[in-house]
Amino acid sequence: MRGIRVHHFLAILWVCASVSSAWANETTPGVTKAYSLGEIVVTDKMPTNKAITTMEITDVDIENRNAKTLDKALELLPGIDVSNGAQGTPRINIRGFRSRHTVLLLNGIPINSTYDGQFDPHLIPTENISKIKVSYGNNSVLYGQGGLAGVINIITKQGTKGFHGEASGEMDERGNPYSRANVSGGNERANFFVSVSNKDSEGFLLSDDFKETPFENGGIRENSDDERTSFFGNIGFHMNDDINLGLTLERSAGEYGTPSTTIDNDMDPLFAKNLKYDRTENFDTFSAQLAIEYHPKGILGVRAWGFTNNHEEDLDRYDDDTYSTQDSKGSYSTTDETTITGGTLQTSLDFKSSGTAVFSFSGQNEKYTSDGQEVLKKNTPAEAFYLDNEVDIYSAGLEYKVQLFSALDMVMGYSHHWQSRDVGSDDDKGSYMIGASTDITETTTIRASYARQIRFPSLKQLYEPGGAGNSELSPEQSSNYEAGVTQQLPWQMEMDLAVFQNNVEDYIEKDSADQNQNNEEYEFKGVEARLTKAIMDKGTIGIAYSYLHTEDKSSGTEKDELQYRPTHKFTIDMTYKWDFGLTAHADFMRVAKQYYYSTDEDLPLEKRRLDDYSIINLKLEQKLYKENLFVYLGVDNLLDEAYEESYGYPQSGRTSYAGLRIKF
Repeated sequence: MRGIRVHHFLAILWVCASVSSAWANETTPGVTKAYSLGEIVVTDKMPTNKAITTMEITDVDIENRNAKTLDKALELLPGIDVSNGAQGTPRINIRGFRSRHTVLLLNGIPINSTYDGQFDPHLIPTENISKIKVSYGNNSVLYGQGGLAGVINIITKQGTKGFHGEASGEMDERGNPYSRANVSGGNERANFFVSVSNKDSEGFLLSDDFKETPFENGGIRENSDDERTSFFGNIGFHMNDDINLGLTLERSAGEYGTPSTTIDNDMDPLFAKNLKYDRTENFDTFSAQLAIEYHPKGILGVRAWGFTNNHEEDLDRYDDDTYSTQDSKGSYSTTDETTITGGTLQTSLDFKSSGTAVFSFSGQNEKYTSDGQEVLKKNTPAEAFYLDNEVDIYSAGLEYKVQLFSALDMVMGYSHHWQSRDVGSDDDKGSYMIGASTDITETTTIRASYARQIRFPSLKQLYEPGGAGNSELSPEQSSNYEAGVTQQLPWQMEMDLAVFQNNVEDYIEKDSADQNQNNEEYEFKGVEARLTKAIMDKGTIGIAYSYLHTEDKSSGTEKDELQYRPTHKFTIDMTYKWDFGLTAHADFMRVAKQYYYSTDEDLPLEKRRLDDYSIINLKLEQKLYKENLFVYLGVDNLLDEAYEESYGYPQSGRTSYAGLRIKF
């Protein structure tokens, strides 16, 4: 296998070099821009909105860090915690909320699973991303329901005039290849962008400091292999000065393993989870969007898009680490499919100095099916099962932005949401927000906002079999408060500080009978600070700190705080480019003070602290020929830190890689 991987990698480099030699003397490197129809909230056509905390990651940031997946691209942002535990997939948690409380969009297409509301960021490659906009808690009502924590909107690349391309081949120290390529182009009337990537990993390497257990002997992490091929494309048409059309297509397929815990109940009966031997033997994702934008001269503007997103996966739970038999109780084999289909219509009215109003109506159908069989008793034939549930969700919202007295920016909005259930009572509820910002000096901007956000229960929470589902659940809701200041400082520095508090009601958790109920009340509050500085116009340095305090205010709770929510997170990231073509990037992340609780409900609750950890990553890239040929190398987890983001689930140790990148 390793020999095949090496030949694959060398073939990619040969093709890249051939393309480079053919184009290097004839063209200069092309550029892409952000897909013009990819944003639900379009800021460049409205009054400036500084009232809401929004962070942005660009394609340059992604390239500097060699971040191949969405979770790696976002992990340094303040207020964001990326954790990987029993489910085997990274979870992006914002300000203490879980990932199901974050709306994830790709050019406006919802990516969250219709089953549990989660999303898997490691299945989202970055080579087609122009920018990622993260809107924290008090986000626009135009995004609809679900974003108690915030909204992550991925805006993809769009072709520009001419014909451009880029390709890269990379290999890590264990011979695992990663390759990607894209071509783009356009003229005055049309543009296109197409990308493809392939990952083929036998698994990640544990730290040399990992202590061997009966279920993990170190080296390559058991059942951590990961294979994925992704395709992405969009095409845009500039019909005239008033009308733009766009089509987006995405397809991904592959398979991966879910590493089990390294500590079972016999070793630690209070805190360890059960051993599970799970694999996703195949997954296939397809999404599409057709968008139109109409902006004639005058005050009226119209935007509309229709979309579909389908994810199908074959899931298997085996008896043991041979991953060959399914005879034990709880073993299963199933094909799960989630589908979201819907559309949005937006109408905007631009009143010039009197502000801008946007009315939005959206509707979508969310469907989940599971067709499989499960062993209910050891050494007996598996019994077949079939699940089929769906809901319809509609939202209607109005948002108004205006600048008063040439200094005060105001934004306010209300949106109402309806959920139609195939079983159980339908439900509806409203969300709203108001925010303001003002420049009190030429270098100081202050802001404040309040929002009530809601989230309807997922299909899993409504209809999970075995009595866990509850078709009469009410929406979760959160009252979010935030204030902040942005200060321009001498020597090309900028400081941003935000304080927030989120009071959550009707939080859905399982009760003592293992059924989902609206009986939890949580409080999240904290501080986020970030300082950035330009370095002689050749680089940047950023320092960020996040503090998070969580409290379980549910009646009868034994927990004083919530588990796996780090109190402290500190990051430094720096990039510098020398005149002779060398670009260096380094980043540091420290995560500290998080707790977890015992799992045996028959014994008194106990609490432990997870070990703090620090991670350093480095990358160097050298330009070899004009702006066409680059070679790079890097090391992730430079100090080979042995760390866990969830008890019993060790993460990757030191990993080095090298690659070649071609532009034409």
